Amino acid sequence: MKPSFTALFALSSLVLLASCGGARKAEAPPETGPVEVRAAQVRTQTIARTVESVGTLFPYDEAIISAEIAGPVVEVKADLGDAVREGDLLARISDEEQRYLVAQQEAQLRQSLERLGLSKEDDRVKDIRETPDVRRASADLREAEQRFKRTRELVDQGIGARADLDSTQARFQSLQAAYDVTLNQTRNLIQEVERFKAGLQLQRKRLRDTSVRAPFDALVKERQVTAGQFVQANNALFTLVKINPIRLRLEIPERMAPWVKTGQTAEVSVEAFDDRTFQGKIWRISPTVDQTKRTFVVEALIDNARGELKPGSYARARLQTDRTDAVRLIPARALNYVLGSNKAYVIKGDQTIEVRDVKVGDRFPEEVEIVEGVEDGERLAMGPLNRLEEGVAVRVAAGKQAAK
Repeated sequence: MKPSFTALFALSSLVLLASCGGARKAEAPPETGPVEVRAAQVRTQTIARTVESVGTLFPYDEAIISAEIAGPVVEVKADLGDAVREGDLLARISDEEQRYLVAQQEAQLRQSLERLGLSKEDDRVKDIRETPDVRRASADLREAEQRFKRTRELVDQGIGARADLDSTQARFQSLQAAYDVTLNQTRNLIQEVERFKAGLQLQRKRLRDTSVRAPFDALVKERQVTAGQFVQANNALFTLVKINPIRLRLEIPERMAPWVKTGQTAEVSVEAFDDRTFQGKIWRISPTVDQTKRTFVVEALIDNARGELKPGSYARARLQTDRTDAVRLIPARALNYVLGSNKAYVIKGDQTIEVRDVKVGDRFPEEVEIVEGVEDGERLAMGPLNRLEEGVAVRVAAGKQAAK
């Protein structure tokens, strides 16, 4: 059986009346009287200044290892992430050609050493007159001199021929010149030996350069070579980084320059380990200020024996300084940021609100330094700040006065 139109109309009227009554019941009467607030007093306290800054981690050392000679790479011993020690083999370039060149240089050197009467590579000529060529030239010269003297004595006695004297004199003078030439040649030979030694040492270095080794303890950041690749001199093969200790580079406002000194402790935190702090020490301070940022660079060294900190990461540092100041502090909850300015709500003697713009200094876990805008001992409203404005009457809730 379908309901009649009259019954439906009556039912809808009852629902409408019930809903209207409920709406009137939900409406709250407008609030009157003072706003109940919590309050705190501005207080002065002597604090040790700290410097906080965000910076970037850098490796202690970073080096691009390049080939020093050309040739095909026959072996690669390190790859991304490997830890290498100083002197470890990273890659090897074919040394066949270099070995042949070393053998050639050694043969040239031995030949020159033998002409000087030396047997070992490290031997040196102590007296040039004791070298074989000079000794032979010296002996020939002495023999010619003696013959010349004897012939001259015979001529002086009238029993020798003048032609013999001229012949022996000419030979003596010739061998004297030959002796001087031999001395010069021997000096040049000594210099040639030194040149051969230097050339041999250079060639031996080139032979050693076929083995590419780590210059310091490090980690492999990048491998840029493969076995079989032909490389030229100065081609990059590896990038190595040393990350223990690791460097943290910070930018500090110039006004804090007197506060920061080498040796100060830095408490460092990174996003990857948000539940831990790392200890570092300031070891480098830039002598100049960046004119565009009005900051200067400070570097801290952080122990990273376990390799947990990675270069390139952002880090936050807190530096403990020896500077102390008497500052005005208010609870952070008493500060309200509105339309680009920080505001504090001062409770005047007549229990009304005076809104003031304040200049903020350092921030602490639960308090904020106020540089100007309020005075020591003044009372500030702590909440509800969104209901407060100039001239609003307030009432400090009993038992809710914040401690000084």
